[in-house]
Amino acid sequence: MHIEPGVVDAAKITLSYATAAAAFGLTAFMARQDARADAHRGGWAALAARSVLTTLAVFCFFEVFPHAPVGVSEVHLILGSTLLLLFGAGATAIGLAAGLLAQGLLFAPADLPQYGMNVTTLLVPLYAIHQLAQRIIPARTAYVDIQYRQALALSLAYQGGIVLWVAFWALYGHGVGADTLAEVGSFGVAYMGVVLLEPLVDLGVLWGAKMLAGRTRGRWFTARLHSPA
Repeated sequence: MHIEPGVVDAAKITLSYATAAAAFGLTAFMARQDARADAHRGGWAALAARSVLTTLAVFCFFEVFPHAPVGVSEVHLILGSTLLLLFGAGATAIGLAAGLLAQGLLFAPADLPQYGMNVTTLLVPLYAIHQLAQRIIPARTAYVDIQYRQALALSLAYQGGIVLWVAFWALYGHGVGADTLAEVGSFGVAYMGVVLLEPLVDLGVLWGAKMLAGRTRGRWFTARLHSPA
C-alpha cells in the first residue's frame, strides 16, 4: 500500500498533510475511547503498553513479511483487522502510524515524503472498521467468539479502504488515464487477494488467544478480546 515516490509530485503533496492531520485526529479519538473503556485495567498506561506491541508488529509486517510491487503500489499483509481485534482500535492506530514511521526512518527514507499519504491510507480504513465492528459484532460477543463472516467483513472493509485510498492518490497524482487506471486495477485485484487470507489469520489468532486465555486477559490485550462490551 506504499505510495511510491513520484506518484504525487511536490506541488500536490500538500493535500496529504491535511489528510494525515485528520487521520491523527481519528487516532487520538480512538485512543481516548480505548483508554476510557480500559480505565479499570490501567487506562492510558495499558494503551501505551499495547501500542508498543502493535508498533513492533507493524514494523515486522512491513519488513519481514513478503511483499510485492503491483501496479501503482505494493501488496502487503498488514493484518489491520487482526491487530484491532487483539489490541483495540486506539493501540492499532498508534502502532500503524509509529511502525510506518519507524520503517521510513530506519530502512526507507525515500518513503518519508509520502508518509502523510501512506498513514492516511492505513488509518482512515482502520477507523471505518472500528465503526463497522461495533455494528456487526453484538455487544454480548467477545472477539474470540466472532464468526468467519464477521472477520471477512472487517477484512474486506479494511483492504477495500486501502485500495480506494491508493487509487485516489494515484489518480490525484497522475490524472485519469488508461495507464493509471490499468495499474490501479491490477493493484486492486492483487490486494483484494489478501481478503482470502486475513479472515483465516484472524480466526486462527483468536482461537489461540482463547486457548491461552490465562495469558491474554491482561492489559496487554483489549478487554473486549474475552469480555462483552
